[in-house]
Amino acid sequence: MTEGATPTRADRAIAREILGYLATHPEAKDTLDGIVEWWLPHRRSERAGIERAVALLLSHGVILETRRMGLPPYYQVNRQAPPDVVARFRRADDVVDE
Repeated sequence: MTEGATPTRADRAIAREILGYLATHPEAKDTLDGIVEWWLPHRRSERAGIERAVALLLSHGVILETRRMGLPPYYQVNRQAPPDVVARFRRADDVVDE
């Protein structure tokens, strides 16, 4: 998330969908383009929202970003994420950017 930005309800809903995908595909790793195309194809028109949701999950340590020289970063679940943080994202409207 950009500094000072408050996540919208739509951003939080997309973040929950990403977590849902990762719950059923725990080994999944993909770039932002891959997340848009393969994880959330029904939300292709909402790329900016998906990008904000990924940033939100990253800022709370729920997913990890791996950077590679000359290639876009890819994202995957953080198996070390605190369970209470993950649980907050799974609840409907409890996620706040702290």
